[in-house]
This record gives sequence, structure tokens and C-alpha cells, in this order.
Amino acid sequence: MSVDRTAPRVDLSAYAAAVPDEVVARLRSARRVLTICHSHPEADALGSALAVGMIVQAGGGVSTPVCADPVPAMYDFLPGFDRFRLEPDASIDYDLLVVVDCGELERIGPVLESHRALFDRVPILDIDHHISNRTFGVFDWIDPSSSATCEMVTLLAWRMGVPLTAEDGVLAAALTAGIVMDTANFQHSNTTPRTLVVAAALREAGAPLTDIARRIYRSKPNSQLILFGRVLARIGAEMDGRLLWSTLELADLSASGARPEESEGLVDLLAQSATAEAAILFKEGDDSTRISVRTLPGGVDATVLTGVFGGGGHARAAGATLELPLEEARRAVLAKAAELVAAVER
Repeated sequence: MSVDRTAPRVDLSAYAAAVPDEVVARLRSARRVLTICHSHPEADALGSALAVGMIVQAGGGVSTPVCADPVPAMYDFLPGFDRFRLEPDASIDYDLLVVVDCGELERIGPVLESHRALFDRVPILDIDHHISNRTFGVFDWIDPSSSATCEMVTLLAWRMGVPLTAEDGVLAAALTAGIVMDTANFQHSNTTPRTLVVAAALREAGAPLTDIARRIYRSKPNSQLILFGRVLARIGAEMDGRLLWSTLELADLSASGARPEESEGLVDLLAQSATAEAAILFKEGDDSTRISVRTLPGGVDATVLTGVFGGGGHARAAGATLELPLEEARRAVLAKAAELVAAVER
């Protein structure tokens, strides 16, 4: 990885000034920090958890990045992602827990219950960009205007004086991966001028932007392509194509040989429809159904639809889990989605 060792020409100082003082103070005073992201992770969750830990280490502290699920194989090419543990380190007496990219604490998965005493005893710093965040920390830094939690953490590193070139570019690569993932390679409407400036600073610091974008969005195992084909073949549509959906069944995984994480990106393919105000992917579970929703700017608010079913996220991209079998969940969600789509006037 090539790292630019010259003084940075992209200046993030003006944007970084908005990082809350209390976030900086808590991270500077903490010595033993657990950084944790949500279960079933993607690049923004993993990248921000890893990066916060690196910021702590740069200040002389100790950090442990944790995720209740293994890091998906698609991220094996990213340096540093192999540091994640499935559980906190029992030998460390943590003095701060940093939960990143989670709209609610329960999203961190089973590690919450297996280490309930730790989460009850140690202060939690909540860093997230989801507008539906339920504010569960002693301090909550929530910025829905940010494209990704990694965008926020980039500004945090700058504010705390940690070079984006840290660890020979590992920090920059982790943060760039999260931004690329959550903006769909800068194609989503959440990409702002600040997002592009932050990405420029990370690229200047050595982040291999082209390779990251290719590996995340343009390089897929054959099993994933087979899985996509099965799901796309059963697309359903109504309201003249303004409401589009498909289902991912458990049988599709076994038939294609794909891993569950290889379904990442399917809903974004559905959202490429030229007519759909709302695109919904239903994922069958053992006793539940997960929905992922994408909507067009100026139309249906995805958090309104998913909020009915206890979920959340962003206005254009959100999700929820229903404790219903696939067919029941589909009927309930499509009925509500049709109401919301019908109210959209173009």
C-alpha cells in the first residue's frame, strides 16, 4: 500500500471542528477501550470500530475490536480486519465501551447478553449516523448528515491529531471501505461535498480507493452471482412497477453454495429499477424475516416503512426484522409499502 508521507494538502480542520468535545475528552481519558459494531457486519461497521480502536492506540491506550459474527470473507483483502474478536478480552478491565454504527444497542447481537455485566458497568460512547438511533450511551454522537460512520470517525481522527496515514495506511483503508460501502461507491444521495473531501483526504493518505471499490462492488464469487440470479428471477412488482420486491429463501443459499453475507448488494440491484419508488428484499430466516428497503429521493421515507415493524436506518435505506414467516411478513410489509407509495406524487 502506497502512503503519501508529505504534509496533507486536503485540510479537514473546518469539518473536524464539529466533532463534539466530549467525544474527544472521553477517548483521550480512556486507557482500555472495547470498540464494538453490530452483528452481521459490513464495511462501515467494521471500519469504524477498527478505526476508533486505532485512534485510542495512537494516544497510548489499549483497544479491542469486537463483532459477534465473523468478518465476512469479502473483506479479507483489507489490512487490520483480522484483528476482530468474537468476544471481549477477559484479561482487560475496560474503562470505556465505544459502540459504532448501531441504531440500538441490541444490534450488537448475543455478546450483549453474554457480557451484560460489562455493558451495565462500563460507560458507553455511542457513535452513529443513523437517524433512527435510540441514544443508549452516556454520550451519543449521532450525525444523520454523515454518509457513513467512517466519515465521522475520519473527522474524529483529524480532530484528535491522529494522522490518516497511521499504521502505514491501515487506518485510511478501513475508513475508506466504510464510506465506499455506505455510499455505493459515491452513487447514493447521501454523498455530500463533505463526504468527497473526506474521501480525498483518505486517498491522499494512501487508501487504495480504486481497489477497495472494485473488491466491494465489482468482484463477486460465482456462488454470489448464482444467488443473485435466483433472487432476481422471482422479482415481483405492482402499482405499474412503482413497488418492486423479491425474496431470498433459505433454499437459495444451499442451492447456490453462497454464504449468507453474500446477499449483500442484492437490494441495491433491485433499487436500480427505472420505475420503483420502493424496492424491498425479503430475507427468510429460521423463525423470522429480515427486510431491506431502498427508496427514491423525495418519495417514501424508508424509516417510516421499517419503523412500523420495529426497524430503522436512513430515509433512503433502512431495514427491519419481523418475527413472522416469510409469506406473512411479505403480505404485511407490501400492504404498508403500497400505502406509502400511493401517497407519492411526482
